[in-house]
Amino acid sequence: MEVYCTRPGCPRPQNNFSDLDDSSLLKTVQQRYCKACGMPLILSGRYLPVRLLGQGGFGAAFLARDRYTPAMRQCVAKLLQPSVNLTPAQLKIAQTLFEREAAVLEELGNEHSQIPSLLAFFELTVPSLEPGKNDQFFYLVQEFIDGHNLEEELVVKGKFSEAETMEVLREILKVLDFVHSRGSIHRDIKPANIMRAKSGRLYLLDFGAVKQVTQTAGASKASTGIYSLGYAPPEQMNGQEVYPATDFYALAVTCITLLSGLQPTELFDSYENEWNWRSHVQVSSRLAEVLDRMLLPAPSQRYQSAIEVEAALKYNSQQPTMVVQPPPLPTPTPQQPTQQPPPTQQPPVPPVVATPPGNLQSGARRAFSIWDILGGAAFTGFEGGLLAIALTSLLPNPGVSIGLLGMIVGGLIFGQYRRAIEQTEMLIISAGTLAVLWLFPALRAAVTIYPNSPITGVLFVGWLAALGAIAATAIFRLIYKLLSNIF
Repeated sequence: MEVYCTRPGCPRPQNNFSDLDDSSLLKTVQQRYCKACGMPLILSGRYLPVRLLGQGGFGAAFLARDRYTPAMRQCVAKLLQPSVNLTPAQLKIAQTLFEREAAVLEELGNEHSQIPSLLAFFELTVPSLEPGKNDQFFYLVQEFIDGHNLEEELVVKGKFSEAETMEVLREILKVLDFVHSRGSIHRDIKPANIMRAKSGRLYLLDFGAVKQVTQTAGASKASTGIYSLGYAPPEQMNGQEVYPATDFYALAVTCITLLSGLQPTELFDSYENEWNWRSHVQVSSRLAEVLDRMLLPAPSQRYQSAIEVEAALKYNSQQPTMVVQPPPLPTPTPQQPTQQPPPTQQPPVPPVVATPPGNLQSGARRAFSIWDILGGAAFTGFEGGLLAIALTSLLPNPGVSIGLLGMIVGGLIFGQYRRAIEQTEMLIISAGTLAVLWLFPALRAAVTIYPNSPITGVLFVGWLAALGAIAATAIFRLIYKLLSNIF
């Protein structure tokens, strides 16, 4: 039988004991030790690690067998062993948080079928590889889910369909509703922490509160610390309070990652400070509006409970469905996190009544893309040029004409900002203004650029004003970018 040594840095962790193939001996043998480093192999006298599942900065996970069960049940043995150098006080914090993870699993996993159950939690003190010293290890043993996580599934099968993504969204919402009702926040939802068992059931894994130690331990700034880069919302990256809405943000990032097959850093435009995921997928407005609200930067703007998200999905399912696919946008650059102290105790979250996505307040509206801005500038310039022709023809006082023109153009800009004027309204307003100029001979006569064809002159003035507005907007954005880089 192969038994794997769990000591970090063991030069030859694989050990073969042919006599342990005898089940009667396997159940009665007291202990076996690593042939390379002398580490005890049968953990807590019961669990035999057989292979390494994965490892990170704070320990490793091993597939193990429980020798005191009839079928040698498979389980996962997680080892706490920080790779960073911790002071005794910092190590104590790590141990406390590891114990908290065990307590969370014991409470939640034993009550919900989509969270792994806790099987054991213990510590082990063994002689160190350095003479005269002892090493202390902490182990957490939990239920083994036989399957693949969604990160692995995405690599193998490629992008998820909308129906597949909706399944993930709804199943994890059920788990989060239970987790949040018990006063816990997961804090690290991502495809790698969602497991699909061979039966097809989805599980939420890794309630690793131990990751909160990174800030306390003074780890390097390159560490993702208490969050996973790209999946965590602003409040979590800044080390501030976390809420149920924090988990909804990470779940939405997980969904757009599955839909697009791209990493979060490829979907977020750090210059515009907005998510540009819609340009990479074809998705119904029903799902798109819900995900957009889950991705809003302020926790108060997102849904406040899993029930609200589910209600929004049901509300939108009753509305006409249309495919959303905006024009392609520039490739976003990664957003770098800022390391901050661990979040403090979570304050109570006030209840929020579910609001249909179509009726969101101004703070919850979809962010403007570069195409929205340039298109709006072209419309405003074109419309301003036509209005200038009309007002200077009808009003003899230039000051009154300029003042009235400024008020109307300002109203058009405000209407675009409030999303009251969008592409359809822009076309209607431009066509209506052009028709008015054409129908009134006095206004047509004002354009003398092309006396034989007044409409050509009107269009020339309008397009010239539109190009000027686009150029002015582009120059303003360039100056803004240069100043932001300097300051």
